[in-house]
Amino acid sequence: MIFQPWSAPERLREAALAAERAGLDEFWVWEDCFKESGIASIVAALSVTERLRVGVGILPMPLRNVALLAMEAALIERLFPGRPRFGLGHGVLDWMGQAGARVASPLTLMREYVPALRRLLAGEEVTVSGRYVNLDRVKLDWPPAAPVRILGAAEGPKTTALVGEVADGIVLTGGWSAGMVRDSVARATQARSDAGIDGPFDVAVFLMADFGDGAAERMETEFDAWRMTGERRYAAAGSVEQVAATVREVFEAGATSVLLQSRTNLDDLEGFAANAGEVARLLR
Repeated sequence: MIFQPWSAPERLREAALAAERAGLDEFWVWEDCFKESGIASIVAALSVTERLRVGVGILPMPLRNVALLAMEAALIERLFPGRPRFGLGHGVLDWMGQAGARVASPLTLMREYVPALRRLLAGEEVTVSGRYVNLDRVKLDWPPAAPVRILGAAEGPKTTALVGEVADGIVLTGGWSAGMVRDSVARATQARSDAGIDGPFDVAVFLMADFGDGAAERMETEFDAWRMTGERRYAAAGSVEQVAATVREVFEAGATSVLLQSRTNLDDLEGFAANAGEVARLLR
């Protein structure tokens, strides 16, 4: 499940504990400007849980120097081995502009940033001179003991193909139908094949969800709030069994992780976690 930054930060730890009690595999946090820090949130959730994998999606690359993020990710992985997951993206361009961090070519930034980050986390000494990423003999003193997988968020076809080339996986945010997921996975994996890249490719999908009577009607209001149209008005709604059926469709389309995203005004996060846990049990 996802903890959205519309909920107060004080609720983060109890939501993470509820997700772990419910038997969920993963719990993701967001970094939307200017709400809650993704790095602080992931550390807080990891520190109060024992087995839950915790992801952050997405960290906007323009806001963080790549050497700084490498230090942060390395430390978090060393403290909580095998449990953190990191998703990177362009960031909402208007927000990046507000923060004085907007770049003229987000694709160029991703092409430079993600490979540099992965090399740093692999313990390499990195020197690069790019349009946006410039490093002079940077090497982590405390690299992770095991590889850290880096996922890239994508919507458009160019970014999707680029993520396939440079990252270990892709993050598809809310409003992606099973068919759209299938198309994106095909595009990313084809780009990997064209680049001669082997190995597993993670596909994390944010799936909007609501449980109980009237869930479909409530989700229509949620779609309107997110200004979603056409095929993007896609969600899992209804009974636990109905939600599980939609989740299964997304897995069959190529997802390796499905993160249930509640309505933005939902107050009962513990109840949502319990229902999500029931969905997980049906699918195992």
